[in-house]
Amino acid sequence: MSNRHFAFWPEHVPQHLYVPETHLWRNAEISAMRFPHKPFLVFYDTEVSFGQFAEEAERVAGYLQRECGVGKGDRVLLCMQNSPQFMIAFYGILRADAVVVPVNPMNLTEELAHYVEDSGARVALIAQELSGRFVPLLERGLQTLIVATYSDYLRAATALSVPDFVAAPRTPTEHPRVVSWSDVLERQLAPGPLTGGPDDLAVMPYTSGTTGHPKGCMHTHRSTMVNAVAGSVWWQLGQGWVGLAVLPMFHVTGLQAGLNAPLYNAGTVVLLPRWDRDAAAACVQRYRVTALGLITAMVVDFVSNPRLGEYDLRSLRRIAGGGAAMPRAVAETLEHKMGLKYAEGYGMTETMGATHSNPPDRPKAQCLGVPSFDVDARVVDPVTLEPLADGETGEIVVHGPQVMLGYWMQPDATRAAFVEIEGKRFLRTGDLGRVDEEGYFFFVDRLKRMINVSGYKVWPAEVEALLYQHPAVQEACVIAVRDERRGETVKAVIVLKPAQVGQVTAQEIIDWAHANMAAYKTPRLVQFVDSLPKSGSGKVMWRTLQEHENVAVQAAVNSA
Repeated sequence: MSNRHFAFWPEHVPQHLYVPETHLWRNAEISAMRFPHKPFLVFYDTEVSFGQFAEEAERVAGYLQRECGVGKGDRVLLCMQNSPQFMIAFYGILRADAVVVPVNPMNLTEELAHYVEDSGARVALIAQELSGRFVPLLERGLQTLIVATYSDYLRAATALSVPDFVAAPRTPTEHPRVVSWSDVLERQLAPGPLTGGPDDLAVMPYTSGTTGHPKGCMHTHRSTMVNAVAGSVWWQLGQGWVGLAVLPMFHVTGLQAGLNAPLYNAGTVVLLPRWDRDAAAACVQRYRVTALGLITAMVVDFVSNPRLGEYDLRSLRRIAGGGAAMPRAVAETLEHKMGLKYAEGYGMTETMGATHSNPPDRPKAQCLGVPSFDVDARVVDPVTLEPLADGETGEIVVHGPQVMLGYWMQPDATRAAFVEIEGKRFLRTGDLGRVDEEGYFFFVDRLKRMINVSGYKVWPAEVEALLYQHPAVQEACVIAVRDERRGETVKAVIVLKPAQVGQVTAQEIIDWAHANMAAYKTPRLVQFVDSLPKSGSGKVMWRTLQEHENVAVQAAVNSA
């Protein structure tokens, strides 16, 4: 394990992190005892205090145990957008000594069936708009649905624009195994004693399923607690900070930053169910938000907003995130417009959030940062697993306290995901990166995303970063196209800035690329689109574009 990055370690931060060896519920319990009347979350001007939060979570736990038969270690699905109910349900499930299975609300019935069947969940807490997708699953393993209506927590008048799906009134249901959130709370059932501990399963988020079906990542209270505490210490977050929770909480980054960390450090969270750049700016101004957690795609959208200058954003002290390397041109725009450096980090579902962060006082551009507390991270040859020298590209492997136990009911996949090095169990990330002489890590690309152009390796993320420097490019995604002579060639799918639409041609982009990058990296094909497909967590879905391209090419071959 290299310690050279400690030379740039923040002065206020210990090199070893002491993490509470407790059940996650204790964080809710302690914050409620210390600050019962302080607002924990704000939802379109409706406040929920720490005391109310803990009380309602206990009611949910009581109902799960006494009416649904949920016992210790049982998996319970949670499928909602960011909302008071998501947050309360998450801790209600934990208080029942059960395991939370957070699920992306974009999934349809057949996709949801996999989570139900694979996890063995018998109960699901869901949002009202998803009822039609879940009711059929009551015949496929689910026994009870608890349905929440977002508008139940619109209890204060607000000048903010409330989306229609949030404002929608409660719709009664006649199904005997469907119960409303309001009925659950009205029962006021108390849960039994808390019996779980730090090494019991707490959360089981599923991977995105890049190969086969999604797999459940087994995280304990201990591994989940690590990043709830680490971010608070690293960024010096105390009870005075106000965060905007817009990253989806069904994803580990949003879950840790928007729920688990502020509950631990008694901060206040302003909730947005979905990304909206104007709503985000309005909330910063209205609630004096001090911290924004945004993935790269959100920052690109945020800084390209022509109305950005109309908002008072002076309360912001930091913008941090990850998801993809931040294009240098976008980072420079952010710093020019707002005086803030984007602090990139790196993590995975398998690590329950960050394993790397940039030091607040010494960040590097387009950099994952340095290994976090007690993390041993290395770059190795993806075939031989031998260590590589500084500057060489290889697979990032990580060992640390936040790494999952393994994949649920998938012993073969678990074995394939880990490798032993010097007696330590390292997770193979599947991400390619390099480390510099100071111990900072840099992302290159996904191991399986490489484009092979006449034997030359092209990393799409590198080409995308260069394309962002073109003044007309708002967003870019690079994919591979089959080429009889070269094997593969590079294609760029581009969203132009609104003022540039119709003013720039594909050939002009290609010519610019020729002048600014190596010939083998230069896109030979450019396609303009109105928008790029994005996942529920806001990441650009490059696989979707790649699959569409593959289908189109095959169709052309078949018709020839």
